[in-house]
Amino acid sequence: MNDWLDLLGAGPDKPAGRRALARLITHIENDTAEGSSALAALYPYTGRAYRIGVTGAGGAGKSTLVTALTCALRARGQTVGIIAVDPTSPFSGGALLGDRVRMHKLAGDPGVFIRSMASRGARGGLARATADVALAMDAAGFDILIIETVGAGQSEVEIARTAHTAVVVEAPGMGDAVQALKAGLLEIADVLVVNKADRPGVRATVNALQTMFESMPHPPPGAPPVWFPPVIETVATKDDGIEALLDAIDAHCVYLNESNKRAEHERARVEADIMRRLRDGLLGAALDCIGAAGWEAAVAQVAARQTDPQTAAGALIAALGLGEAKAR
Repeated sequence: MNDWLDLLGAGPDKPAGRRALARLITHIENDTAEGSSALAALYPYTGRAYRIGVTGAGGAGKSTLVTALTCALRARGQTVGIIAVDPTSPFSGGALLGDRVRMHKLAGDPGVFIRSMASRGARGGLARATADVALAMDAAGFDILIIETVGAGQSEVEIARTAHTAVVVEAPGMGDAVQALKAGLLEIADVLVVNKADRPGVRATVNALQTMFESMPHPPPGAPPVWFPPVIETVATKDDGIEALLDAIDAHCVYLNESNKRAEHERARVEADIMRRLRDGLLGAALDCIGAAGWEAAVAQVAARQTDPQTAAGALIAALGLGEAKAR
């Protein structure tokens, strides 16, 4: 495992380090034993990178915004790792992985590493391996990690657990303000961006969003400060508003550090990560114990209406020797 440490120690902007990182990410996506062992060895070297999540409805210009944001970060001398999660086809299982095409402007920059990932049906807008890939990029030494989600609905709130600062991207003329309210995206926004601000209807969109945030309850005098998401207008294709967006992200970072919210966020992220792995591991172990025949028998009984799903699951749990554990 020292090989991974040595190779990643070459630095994120060096060819040896980048090749090692690419191989490690492949192991992670394929869920190999080598990938798991490497992550365990690298974990003590993580925790330094700042994570920015970018989500929002399709067509809002997220990839273009990520490209402009990355260029601005590179101008500051910071290295950037990008994880772009593309949706998987429910029919073929394939994914377009088009973010690399849209981010062609960043090609050839040794301080930028882009990995496109298929969601593979994972809920929450993030591929199952996204968190582990972020850890690998963190260990590789990137200053900033940008995680762009597929952007398609309520389950996008998963990005709030993964990123320190969640940037929700809207666009005028798409009904996104109403869509965001329904999807709950505004609830996880640390910074709200109205991109394509040169289009008609931008003022109505910005005013509606600002009004919603202004109506949020304010803390009483003497209470700890509360972060109210700013609304930033951008035209990513022209780099307009990108510095203002960076300033808003910087301000949120300062707020997290000064209020100790960053430590709280990290603990919540770790707790959710352990819970996810525990749930997946227990399910896998349970299915192995039940066996294919036992599983097929349970499914057949429910399909034939001889029993209901909850009773069938309870019987399987009881068969595992877990007592009166209740099926959900």
